[in-house]
Amino acid sequence: MTTPPAPSSPSLPDLRNLTPARVGLGRSGASLPTDALLSFTLDHARARDAVHAAFDVSGITAGLAGLGTTPYQVSSQAPGRRDYLRRPDLGRMLDSASRRSLEELGITACSCAIVIGDGLSPTAVNVHAVELIRHLAPRLAADTIDTGAVVIASGARVALGDEIGTIIGARMLVMLIGERPGLSAPDSLGAYLTFAPRIGLTDADRNCISNIHRAGLSYLEAASRISWLVREGLARQITGVALKDESGSSQNALPGCDKSDT
Repeated sequence: MTTPPAPSSPSLPDLRNLTPARVGLGRSGASLPTDALLSFTLDHARARDAVHAAFDVSGITAGLAGLGTTPYQVSSQAPGRRDYLRRPDLGRMLDSASRRSLEELGITACSCAIVIGDGLSPTAVNVHAVELIRHLAPRLAADTIDTGAVVIASGARVALGDEIGTIIGARMLVMLIGERPGLSAPDSLGAYLTFAPRIGLTDADRNCISNIHRAGLSYLEAASRISWLVREGLARQITGVALKDESGSSQNALPGCDKSDT
């Protein structure tokens, strides 16, 4: 009887193929090899550019118009990008003009409202927000969930959605916002879901679906998860730590959702 050979240990190239993390970069003397250093410098520059990119409100508005949606536009109390980055609290509150305009619109209370905020990566929102809504809207409609309002918010932090949701009377609020850029993903979009939004809630009251970008979570999978959480959150009247994402279980998987897409 022969003993089967022991499995070979993964090589560094094998590990590098499994992750975008910087693994086994090597050395050149006491420093990194030139290629690894240049790659790091480029990714760092892309992350910085994503933070300071212009928020393409007109492009997003045009994209939503192609989906038959006319969004409302609001701004936080952060007067500029520098203030937004230095004063996170300003990004959590509407400026007086935006608050007044929302109140004067007299929007009818709806089951679900969507807010699109620039966040810490306007690049992510510019690239992914409209396409995600293109996949999400039919799923919400199939569940007879009324998306009564879509709002584009400049200078937005996640909690800005609480004030917006309160004013327009949304039972559920979905905030699509640019996530803090990383060295492997400068354009990652996040979705935060809050039942009965109101000022003073914390992240424990929300569900978050993150890492939505071309090399991460696909639009199809993200839309499936968001629609499941919206439906279940409305039915159970909860979000946050009390609502676990079970959208990936076999009995809850939606038709046409191919996990290999992620």
